[in-house]
Amino acid sequence: MTEPGSSATPLLDRATPPSALRALSEADLPHLAKELRAELVETVSHTGGHLGAGLGVVDLTIALHYLFETPRDILIWDVGHQAYPHKILTGRRAQMRTIRQGGGLSGFTKRDESPFDPFGAAHAATSISAALGFCAARDQDGGDRHVIAVIGDGSLSAGMAYEALNMAAAATSRLIVIVNDNGMSIAPAVGAVSAALANDTQTLFEALGLPVIGPIDGHDFEELFAALRAAKSALSPIVLHVRTQKGKGYAPAEAAPDKMHGVVKFDVATGVQAKPKARAKSYTEVFAETLTAAAETDPAIVAITAAMPAGTGLDRFAARCPDRFFDVGIAEQHAVTFAAGLAAGGLKPFAAIYSSFLQRGYDQVVHDVALQRLPVRFALDRAGLVGADGATHAGSFDIGFLGALPGFVLMAPGDEAELARMIATAAAIDDRPSAVRYPRGAGLGVPLPAVAKPLEIGRGRILKEGSSIALLSYGRCHIDALEAAERLEELGVSVTLADARFAKPLDGALLELLAKEHEILLTVEEGAIGGFGGFVLQHLAARGLLDRGLKVRTLCLPDLFQNHDTPEAQLREAGLSADAIIACALSALGRDARRSWLAAMRRPAETDIAAPAV
Repeated sequence: MTEPGSSATPLLDRATPPSALRALSEADLPHLAKELRAELVETVSHTGGHLGAGLGVVDLTIALHYLFETPRDILIWDVGHQAYPHKILTGRRAQMRTIRQGGGLSGFTKRDESPFDPFGAAHAATSISAALGFCAARDQDGGDRHVIAVIGDGSLSAGMAYEALNMAAAATSRLIVIVNDNGMSIAPAVGAVSAALANDTQTLFEALGLPVIGPIDGHDFEELFAALRAAKSALSPIVLHVRTQKGKGYAPAEAAPDKMHGVVKFDVATGVQAKPKARAKSYTEVFAETLTAAAETDPAIVAITAAMPAGTGLDRFAARCPDRFFDVGIAEQHAVTFAAGLAAGGLKPFAAIYSSFLQRGYDQVVHDVALQRLPVRFALDRAGLVGADGATHAGSFDIGFLGALPGFVLMAPGDEAELARMIATAAAIDDRPSAVRYPRGAGLGVPLPAVAKPLEIGRGRILKEGSSIALLSYGRCHIDALEAAERLEELGVSVTLADARFAKPLDGALLELLAKEHEILLTVEEGAIGGFGGFVLQHLAARGLLDRGLKVRTLCLPDLFQNHDTPEAQLREAGLSADAIIACALSALGRDARRSWLAAMRRPAETDIAAPAV
């Protein structure tokens, strides 16, 4: 990042906060935009994060803060990944090197970060609804604040945007909706709305009673100012159609707007991103390869994504089976019911949707899939904690909200070979819905089966037998549970390690064996309270297996929204690291065992990891 006050950014040094920006002349703004783009590129080259979308709205961001009295006037960015220039101009420039890092700035807008972020976001198509709420509040108190929602054409594939637009004309006298049209979401935009915008067709907005200005060039300050001033003086809700170029002003991002949407650290001169160290295949890659291979022998298999073909790995499937691949845009509700229709029609749909995004289609999962017992297969990527993307993208709740639904089969792999077998298992289930949750990032490097064979539904596996403590993991927590088991054995504690594989149906025989043969049972999951551990407790209680003194501890995510950080730091904070599992196990064994462990580890008791509340 260029230091404030340096000769390289004389205008940017004078342009923050927005009250200072408004002191510049309009003639200065094109050069300010160049400085701001250079600053953004330099910053993200060091931190990684979102790049292309922010470059595309630099001119629009400057114009909005120049013409409107933010934060008194309300400016809402849809999703928020394009708000890095907004953050730089609103007093956070010196903190930009902390973005998406523990204790640093969020990669999205966040209410408690700045008064210039009136509404937090990270999922698409919320801006217009939120803006209408601000309008109603303003209208109630007789205020004269302007309210502006900036929404991308990609987000306009989401139904929520139209629910808000349907209300807009009748709900308020003044609202400005800016459609930032760059022809993309993360991948190129799909569907009729994108095509209509490309053809300058505005009849949809006008039919909803919303006059339209544009399309205008979002990189021409003269056009931007004329349109924004007209919108500012309008006495009714109005839509501005602004054309921008994703990656504008940085050649590598202009040439590859999809690959430069979200980046790791990169070389500014070339745009070449840092290559990761050699690693095992990611769970996403294993999912995509396994599903594609299965589709080549089973013509009934089809795949659905909600605007995330690369993120879910389904771009690989699309290349091999283009006629059986469906990108429905940012429309998770539609994706779920569309998949239900495919299943009812006799096909085998796999809906690959990030865990946190499936939350948006939960009613459809309940009503259209589970209630009709349709064999839709959900592939839940990014399940559990997700590091730098933080609370908005963490897949914390799917175990509980899917486990509450009758008939669902829920699976989570302890390694990538297990994931391959679970994809085969899901393909074989033809009488009910199923879901496989798997984490972001690399697997363990275990060999993959040449041919993935289905698992027996509802059967876990014992990986190590002991007598005192039973560790029962579900999903990725298997890694830390394994380390904890090995270290406990070194301390003389006999441990059984089991991998549940299934949260529903539970392996009742395995649970009863663990309960009857051990003093302590610990369940470990990377999911919220009320998930796998809750299911286990319900099963044990219903069968009287808690009546004989069995000590049960359920380790899960804490009852809070965890902020962004490294995955390792998040796991430590959550109490799901190997150290935390060991501490919990020894605490359950008693004070003497805990003291022995402390002595063995040579750590003062005052600084040792606190055992979770029991």
